Amino acid sequence: MRLLPSFVALALGLLASADPFLSPYRVHERRGHVPAGWSYDRKHDNAATIPLRFALKQSNIDAIGDYLTEVSHPESAKYGKHWTAGEVFRKFSPSGESIGTVLNWLEENGFDSSRAKLTRNRGWIEVQATVEEAERLLQTEYHVYGHETGQEHVACDSYHLPEHVQSHIDFVTPTVHFDAKILKRSSSSSPDGTARSIGQPGQGTYPKTTGEIQTLLTELEDCDKQITPICLRALYGLIYEPLAADKNSYGIVEYTPQAYLQPDLDMFQSNFSENLVGVAPHMISIDGGYAQTEYTGFDYNGESDLDLEYAMNLVTAAQPITLYQAGDMVEGASFNNFLDAIDGTYCTFEGGDDPTQDAIYPDPYGGGYEGPEDCGTAAPTNVISTSYAYNEADLTPFYTARQCAEYAKLGLMGVTVLYSSGDYGVAGNGGYCLTPNGTYSLNGTVFNPSFPGTCPYITSVGATQVNPGSTVYEPEGACEQVIYSGGGFSNYFAMPDYQKTAVDYYLTNYYPQYPPDIWNASGTSRGFPDIAANGANYVVAIDGAFELVYGTSCSSPVSGSVLTMVNDARLAVGKSPIGFINPTIYSSDFAGVFNDITMGGNQGCGTAGYTAVPGWDPVTGLGTPNFPKLVAKWLLLP
Repeated sequence: MRLLPSFVALALGLLASADPFLSPYRVHERRGHVPAGWSYDRKHDNAATIPLRFALKQSNIDAIGDYLTEVSHPESAKYGKHWTAGEVFRKFSPSGESIGTVLNWLEENGFDSSRAKLTRNRGWIEVQATVEEAERLLQTEYHVYGHETGQEHVACDSYHLPEHVQSHIDFVTPTVHFDAKILKRSSSSSPDGTARSIGQPGQGTYPKTTGEIQTLLTELEDCDKQITPICLRALYGLIYEPLAADKNSYGIVEYTPQAYLQPDLDMFQSNFSENLVGVAPHMISIDGGYAQTEYTGFDYNGESDLDLEYAMNLVTAAQPITLYQAGDMVEGASFNNFLDAIDGTYCTFEGGDDPTQDAIYPDPYGGGYEGPEDCGTAAPTNVISTSYAYNEADLTPFYTARQCAEYAKLGLMGVTVLYSSGDYGVAGNGGYCLTPNGTYSLNGTVFNPSFPGTCPYITSVGATQVNPGSTVYEPEGACEQVIYSGGGFSNYFAMPDYQKTAVDYYLTNYYPQYPPDIWNASGTSRGFPDIAANGANYVVAIDGAFELVYGTSCSSPVSGSVLTMVNDARLAVGKSPIGFINPTIYSSDFAGVFNDITMGGNQGCGTAGYTAVPGWDPVTGLGTPNFPKLVAKWLLLP
């Protein structure tokens, strides 16, 4: 128990010989503009106190992609040899050198050990500093900004760190991160707290409906008009009875107030799988989450009813479904709150949650969940599907990188993580595009990719359709009814090695004819989606009636169901779950195992968007799943 202080002292001693005055200051982070809703108010008082927090760099984090490839690439000798949670934590904890370097620098600038404190999780160093001290330390100037709601926020335009310190710090708060938490609780589209509002109606990616259905069509020849489970089984060859359900697991994530209604599940299954009538998912409550019934209707029940009705049906009654219900009705939840619950190491990874973006439990404002934050209380299932998404531009590069690294950690532990790619083509949620200065506009022309779809460590799922007048025995097209499959190129993340060959082929043979200032034309950025599945004309029981539903919200749980059955086949013969699938599905060994989509596009931002073409494309990825081919290929792997 005494080793840590001794180790830090040793590190400080070793670093004391370095002359910090010879280390020039460099800009560490800079903000380009003041976000919508905020305006400059005044220079901050020099005597005021601010809580400076330094997020320490994680050990080996730059190599996390390489570690993930080792256990995920079919040609690797370590394929399928997934890590334990303990191995993940030990590999990525901050180093003693980083802790010592930052503490030493702070002490040289007047913050001795009585003021600079290392948090118990080793992720942060905290200092209470006056504005004058902070400005001198970071070579910046602090201002107070006002929000249209009356909230105030302290921020600077940029800040600097010594060159020898920069590599040990991810970021400092409060500085350029303009994501202050607005105390007013509403489902408005104010720019603060974007992350934790994800479950609210109209926030993020959500399914769309064209209204109630008067007559159910249950024959295969009608799948261009109404999609039911039999259509999906025919499209993707999913005729399979689980053999290892006791070893397998499939999780669906929902964010309160989104909730399923058991009568809706029963209504659906009574028509399409009678042995599931009365069956409920196994719900794991995260931070007070529950299947609320105070608010009903499509906006509150559409997503969860859709996800569970189809996931439960496609994996059959033999395979239980886990429902992760995150957040209470008051505070809500973000993706990070969910990640906290399934992996306790994430609660302390790079300092833990960002209180300006993620819900904080117990609820600091009262009236909400009063228990402790759920941290490492729920085991991750083998496959996890989430039908929600942000715009990449909603969140800072650090925030997205931090979360993306956690998905890589889940992949290391053998978890397959799926996210829907968005429903507005090359535009962002709500059809908003970007302007040249980075702000949102319905008249913007700059493409607006989604997140986590752009994270290279998840599998992003786009949407297809049975073309009007076609049958399930004919090729599908990209979804162009009500929604358009989200897709494009990241503005934050580099192209991973596993997709380089596929994306290079696309850019060489089908280069988009758009100006390079409206899309990331570098040829070096992450392309998405990775795969696709049907997303049009789903028959869903919602609030006591059948409705037609559209969206990549349909596509992700369907893809997850197919992959869960692949896991079942592998587990039944004593093999590991498939884990992070991208290096495998992009490999030459898996060429041709997805149904290639070559019709349609994903318009948005005043353009026709991208076009579905032979091979990978930023509309439908590699294509839709072909279960017989996929399971045959994966059974050949160790």
